[in-house]
Amino acid sequence: MTPVSISYGKIFRFWLPLAATWLMMAAEGPFLAAIIARMAAEELNLAAYGIAYAFGLVAESPVIMLMSASTALCRGRLSYLRLRNFTLILCLAVTLLLGLFLLPPLFFFFAEQLLGLPTEIAVLTHRALLCLLPWAAAIGFRRFYQGILIAGHKTRRVAVATTLRLLTMTSSALLLYRYGQINGAIIGTLSLSAGVIAEALFTRYLAHQTIAEILQKKTSATPQMSYREIWEYYLPLALTPFIGLSIHPLVTFFLSKSRDALESLAVIPVIYGLTFVFRALGLSYQEVAITLLAENRAHYPQVRNFAIGLGLFTTGCLCLIAFSPLAELWFHDLSGLSQKLTDFATPPLQIMAIFPALTVIVCWQRAILIDTRLTRPISLATTIEAVGIFTLLSLSMLYFPVSGAVAVSIAYVIGRLLAVVVLHRSLAGAGNRFSPVRGRD
Repeated sequence: MTPVSISYGKIFRFWLPLAATWLMMAAEGPFLAAIIARMAAEELNLAAYGIAYAFGLVAESPVIMLMSASTALCRGRLSYLRLRNFTLILCLAVTLLLGLFLLPPLFFFFAEQLLGLPTEIAVLTHRALLCLLPWAAAIGFRRFYQGILIAGHKTRRVAVATTLRLLTMTSSALLLYRYGQINGAIIGTLSLSAGVIAEALFTRYLAHQTIAEILQKKTSATPQMSYREIWEYYLPLALTPFIGLSIHPLVTFFLSKSRDALESLAVIPVIYGLTFVFRALGLSYQEVAITLLAENRAHYPQVRNFAIGLGLFTTGCLCLIAFSPLAELWFHDLSGLSQKLTDFATPPLQIMAIFPALTVIVCWQRAILIDTRLTRPISLATTIEAVGIFTLLSLSMLYFPVSGAVAVSIAYVIGRLLAVVVLHRSLAGAGNRFSPVRGRD
C-alpha cells in the first residue's frame, strides 16, 4: 500500500526531471528566435516564424493532453492497448487535417483574406508550415509514451529523450544557419520538426521496459474504459488545448490590425518564448500531481503546498527580469532585438509577469479534475478564457489607444484569471467526488 504521506523532497525529485524537460523545450523558442533575428529580413522572418509556430501549436493541440491521459489511464494491459490504438488514430487524423489546410487555395484564402497577412509573410509562413507537417503526430506519440514513463516514476528517462530533442534541434538550426541558403523562418520550423521526431523515437525506445510491465498486468485497480468512454473522457481534454492554442492565430489577426502592428508581430513570439520558460515549470507539474493523487489522495496537502510554492517562485523570477535591467539584457543582448524593439517589448512583459503563477494554479486544478475523470469543466474554463481574450482585444481596438502587444498581454492575463475562477467553482461542485483524505491502493 502506498504510504499515507509523501515528503516534499520526494515530490521535488519526481518533478525535477520533468521541469528540466519543459525548460529544455522552452529554450527552443528563444534560441531559434535569436538565430532568426541575426539573419536577413529580421522582422519579416520573425513574424512568419511566429505565425507558423502558432499554427503548428493549433495542429498539435488535439494530441497534447495524451500525456495526461496515459498518465492517468494506462494502468493495465487492456487500458494501454486501447489508449495506444486511440493515439494512432488521433495522430493520423490530425496530420491529414493539417495537410488539407496547407493546400494553397485554402491556406492563402485563410491567411490573406481572413487574417489579412501581407502576401510576402503569407508565402513564407506557408513554406515554414510545410516543414511542420510531421510535427503534430510526433508530438502525440512522444507525449503518450512520456505519460507511461511518468506513471512508472521514470521521469529521468523523459528528460533524457528531451535532451536528444534539444541537441537535434540545436545542431540542425546551427548547420542550416551556417551552410543553408534558406530563410530564417524555414530554418526554425525544420529544426523543430527534426528535434521532436528524434525525441518521439527515443522516448518509445526508453519506454519499452515500462510497457512490458504494463502488458503483464491483466487487471487494473481502476475501472477499464471502453473506446467510447475513452473518447468521452478525452474529447474535453483535446478541446482544451485546441481552444487555448487557437487563440494565438486569432491573436495574430488582432495584431495585424492593431497599433504598431509590425513591431507587435515581431516581439510577441520573443515575449511568449520568455514567459514560457517560467510557465513551463508549472506545466510540468500537472502530470506529477495526477500521478501522486492517483496513487494516494492522502498526498493532497503536500502536493497542493508544493504547487503554491512553485507558483510564487516562477512569478517572482519573471518579475525580477521584467522590472530590472535584465529585460534589456534578454531582449537586446541575448535575443538580438534592436533597441527600438527592446523598448517596445518591455511593458508587455511586465504585464505578463503574473502569468506563471496563474499557470500553476490552472494545472493544479486540472490535475484534480483529470484524476476524478471529470474533464468537461476543463474545456469549459478554456472556452471562457478564450472568449474573454477576444472580447478584451476587440474593445482595445475600438476604444483604447495602446499597442497591440500591450493589449494582448492584458487580455491574456485577464482571460487566465477567468479560467481560474471557473475551475475553482467546478472543483467546489465536485467535492463529493474527490476526498483528499481518502487513500487509494
